[in-house]
Amino acid sequence: MTDHLIAPHGGALVDLIASAGRQRELREGSRGWPSWDLTPRQSCDLELLLDGAFSPLIGFLRRADFERVCAEMKLANGALWPMPITLDVPQALADQLKVGGMLALRDAEGVMLAALHVEDLWCPEREREAQAVFGTTNKEHPGVAHLLDRVHPVYVGGRLEGLQPPLHYDFQALRRTPTEVRAEFARRGWRTVVAFQTRNPMHRAHQELTLRAARDVQANLLIHPVVGMTKPGDVDHYTRVRCYQALLGSYPPNSAMLSLLGLAMRMGGPREAVWHAIIRKNYGCTHFIVGRDHAGPGKDSSGTPFYGPYDAQELLERHQAELGIAMVPFKQMLYVPQLDSYFPEDAVPEGAETVDISGTEQRRRLQQGIELPAWFTFPAVERELRRSSPPRARQGFTVFFTGLSGSGKSTIANVLLVKLLELGGRSVTLLDGDVVRKHLSSELGFSKEHRDINIRRIGYVASEITKHGGIAICAPIAPYDRTRKDVRGMIDPSGGFILVHAATPIEVCEARDRKGLYAKARAGLVKEFTGISDPYEAPGDAEMVIDTTDITPAEAAQQILLYLESEGFIGPGAEATG
Repeated sequence: MTDHLIAPHGGALVDLIASAGRQRELREGSRGWPSWDLTPRQSCDLELLLDGAFSPLIGFLRRADFERVCAEMKLANGALWPMPITLDVPQALADQLKVGGMLALRDAEGVMLAALHVEDLWCPEREREAQAVFGTTNKEHPGVAHLLDRVHPVYVGGRLEGLQPPLHYDFQALRRTPTEVRAEFARRGWRTVVAFQTRNPMHRAHQELTLRAARDVQANLLIHPVVGMTKPGDVDHYTRVRCYQALLGSYPPNSAMLSLLGLAMRMGGPREAVWHAIIRKNYGCTHFIVGRDHAGPGKDSSGTPFYGPYDAQELLERHQAELGIAMVPFKQMLYVPQLDSYFPEDAVPEGAETVDISGTEQRRRLQQGIELPAWFTFPAVERELRRSSPPRARQGFTVFFTGLSGSGKSTIANVLLVKLLELGGRSVTLLDGDVVRKHLSSELGFSKEHRDINIRRIGYVASEITKHGGIAICAPIAPYDRTRKDVRGMIDPSGGFILVHAATPIEVCEARDRKGLYAKARAGLVKEFTGISDPYEAPGDAEMVIDTTDITPAEAAQQILLYLESEGFIGPGAEATG
């Protein structure tokens, strides 16, 4: 039925789901095997391995494949493949594994999803991998940060036998496998199909770009957004999918189709663009749209882009013959007001004025309740965005203090609590470090691991408060930069996160020493005391830095209130919440 469609990468669509009989054998055998609960990223990779989206891969890469993918963008057999698909595990689990053995792969609830034939075990050089795959070891690149800070030390490679894919209860009718998408193409009579990859809401510029691309190659359109893992801070996929659904009616009848892709993006720029093209070829698409800075993470802190704006197009062009799917390159789309039309930047009429709204400007307008112009987006799309992104004055937020013991965090936090309660309109919760330790983390000590657990617990509670429109004030020491960043990552998608560094010098903190803790630490009676026997990592990303040496707690709290007002978190409109 689908033989007339483009052949998958490698010639055949892989299906790694075992037969019913074999599944029974695997479940029975797994009782004596080591098990691993997959991380969210690994779960995304497993799903696309099992259903053939990653054809011709039949499992997680073995070392020979991994080394050649990093060095040459090829598998050991010479087939084009640009991104390492690896299973990383802790050393403690690796010590239980042996080549020739089996590993049960499970979801977060312990349900067995697949069996892995352990064919390779090795410890990769992750900085070398980062440089090869991402072209940088700068941790400001989200793919590099994940690889260097969050990936476990041992890789396990081998063939997979699937029992069931990970379960999804959202948008089930839109979560189609490559086989199902190909069958739908055949049912609709589609042979030439252009795919559009996106991790953002689609506006008029995107609609115009996709319409032009489909017309240029006389193809139908597959809108194929990523709903697995994207760049931290992106709009949640629930909101985005509703925006895509609202947009579908703007295309000519039977010319566009929406299907979701549970991919974990790496933000790998040019290499990722090649990977995306291979995946869409496996779904039956003959053409793939590649725009400006495809799958790029933007710029580093110095303002330097990680990738050139059209590096992805150039890399795809070099591998066009091996890919077997045609690239449809596009420049950035710009709106020309006097012609009431969008044009690619290289086709704008000479002398014509152009306007555009950046992602930053879009977020500002949503946060401040300012209307998005009709030339920029469709009303139905704006309505969906506003449902999930009300103005800041109606969102929850977290004020997160960090600083040494005695720096004034708790006192300022208590003053701020009273001031925000006085304003009214939202519930306000104070999560003081000592109080949380007493009621939520009483079993924890003061090792680095236990400090991290305590701060993550505070972050989780604050994220739930923020998500539901309340205000959380957190006042722990929170000495470690990575943990604070992780807490920011928990809260940012739900509302505002304001990090306040109480940067009072240690000499002043020690002179105050109301609890006598510094004296005990100096005498060696208190172990692992921050600033004395344990490090404090001062933040470089704090929204506010306050030294309480010469100001009162009331003055410090007032500075924070003024900041919150200037950023739109409090003020007009806040009374409408509750």
